[in-house]
Amino acid sequence: MSINVQGYAAQSAKDALAPFRFERRDPRPDDVVIEILYCGVCHSDLHTVRNDWANWFPTTYPVMPGHEIIGRVTGVGKDVKRFKPGDHVGVGCMVDSCQKCSACEQGLEQYCEEVATFTYNHVDRHDHMPTYGGYSEKIVVTEKFVLKIPDGVDLKGAAPLLCAGITTWSPLRHWKVGKDSKVAVIGLGGLGHMALKLANALGADVTLFTRTPAKEKDARRLGAHNIVLSTDKGRTASVQDRFDLILDTVPYVHDLNQYLPTLTINGTLVLLGYLGDLEPLLSSVPLVMGRRAVAGSVIGGIAETQELLDFCGEHGITSDVEVIKIQDINEAYERMLKGDVKYRFVIDLASLKV
Repeated sequence: MSINVQGYAAQSAKDALAPFRFERRDPRPDDVVIEILYCGVCHSDLHTVRNDWANWFPTTYPVMPGHEIIGRVTGVGKDVKRFKPGDHVGVGCMVDSCQKCSACEQGLEQYCEEVATFTYNHVDRHDHMPTYGGYSEKIVVTEKFVLKIPDGVDLKGAAPLLCAGITTWSPLRHWKVGKDSKVAVIGLGGLGHMALKLANALGADVTLFTRTPAKEKDARRLGAHNIVLSTDKGRTASVQDRFDLILDTVPYVHDLNQYLPTLTINGTLVLLGYLGDLEPLLSSVPLVMGRRAVAGSVIGGIAETQELLDFCGEHGITSDVEVIKIQDINEAYERMLKGDVKYRFVIDLASLKV
């Protein structure tokens, strides 16, 4: 029999999130049933609820967000080998993929050629039911897409690792950041604060680009060695030809041209936070004259995400969070738009039972 579940969903782009009861699938032999304890609140949640990405990823309503899920296993199918009831586990942005294309065979399920099955606002590739996310009591996920949470990790702070964490970890690993690397991060929000922590822990020399002088103290606490005010052209010029890698976490249209000359020869600026057309036009001069590159990256594969969780467990890294009740989610969205959070909201799903 299917599982009757309570959660919070939006019925249209103009509707607030509100209580919503729905059915999870009857567990398959390779499924893990998870009681959700905490769920992070991502900018992607808000964009999806309000159908901001209609041109690329239109929203199907009702929609229930949440892809930074931490929970406790309550049941497993007969074929499950890696988990047992009582284990603390995580579920990120994907719950399945084709498992046979070139990307999946490389452990890059996020780039699945048949498109990965996303945790919400998608359709299950087997039973064709809509996927609903972590703003809910329970979730059922195939074992391959369930992640082990290391012992001793703060569960609330671990939730954003499943999206904000892996989104910044994946390019750090792909571009081989280590002790001789010079890394810059543009923007200090949910993604940016994780980028500072992780780049620092990998041994890199870390710089934050910010428009806000007041963020300097916090940035240094989080792992930045240097702060550059992006509104100060003189300061930007002082770091020309410096960075091997720039992680751009800004979630809205902004000018990349001022950052390109700060890359070294062969340096790369990676877009992580913004989906859409770039404005103003990108100048090719600093790219051509320095063999520099602008690239993009999205989340990470399952093995890479487990690597991140293990690394964070070893180094005591979690996200800085503000825990909220599910009843406060609509207010949290408005605060998130204003940047009024340090640095990630996390929902305590025990509040669903209140």
